[in-house]
Amino acid sequence: MTPERIRQLLEGVKSGTVPVEDAMGQLERLPFEDLGFAQVDHHRAMRQGFPEVIFSEGKTVDQVVSIARRIVAADSTLLATRVSDEAAEALRVTFPEAEHNALARTIVVRADDRDQEAEHNGTMLVISAGTSDLPVAEEAYVTAEVMGNRVENLYDVGVAGIHRLLSYHDQISKASVIIVVAGMEGALASVVGGLVDVPVVAVPTSVGYGASFGGVAALLAMLNSCATGVAVVNIDNGFGAGAFAGLVNRVGCSVKK
Repeated sequence: MTPERIRQLLEGVKSGTVPVEDAMGQLERLPFEDLGFAQVDHHRAMRQGFPEVIFSEGKTVDQVVSIARRIVAADSTLLATRVSDEAAEALRVTFPEAEHNALARTIVVRADDRDQEAEHNGTMLVISAGTSDLPVAEEAYVTAEVMGNRVENLYDVGVAGIHRLLSYHDQISKASVIIVVAGMEGALASVVGGLVDVPVVAVPTSVGYGASFGGVAALLAMLNSCATGVAVVNIDNGFGAGAFAGLVNRVGCSVKK
């Protein structure tokens, strides 16, 4: 339940349009709901600004759907990541309004009171080095967007053809926060970091040949970036990058106001 929903509930009690018993029933589900196999954190939106997100990998289809039902029933926006094809189909049947991004492996069901802050925040930019990095880049994109940010993307502009990146310099220079997704040697994050005066969130991917060690080579390269203002998340962690960059964007724009 979002802070706005709680405010509406309390206003309803105050005005007499919502019976006290009904309000008590809704508030009893805070701060969490015990499903036996999961403790659904309905209080997270109040603490962190966005409801609990379902990491679907390792969960059964029934578990994912059950958790999703409780999140949506609490009038919260649902974001499920790493969703299998089977779980995605089950969620789409359960929630016909669900938005499925097959490439990102995400499902989104938006609450009626979707965040309007995107109209006021700066524009974030997600950049990928190659097409093979798109699943991770799209996960970052969806995460940042559903958490209330205005997001653009710039894909397949890696250092193997640096002229592609430089041709978009105007778009890059206008971004408020940049997420850079790259595998192989992970050099793109340093290049972008050296071109801009805004935070860069680097995401190493597991894309690459044997000596990339499943993304470890890109991770170490990004951690050792000589460009200032580059922060690094874990390998293939598009969700973490989108969430962190969104917080930076929100705080930065609040300070500017």
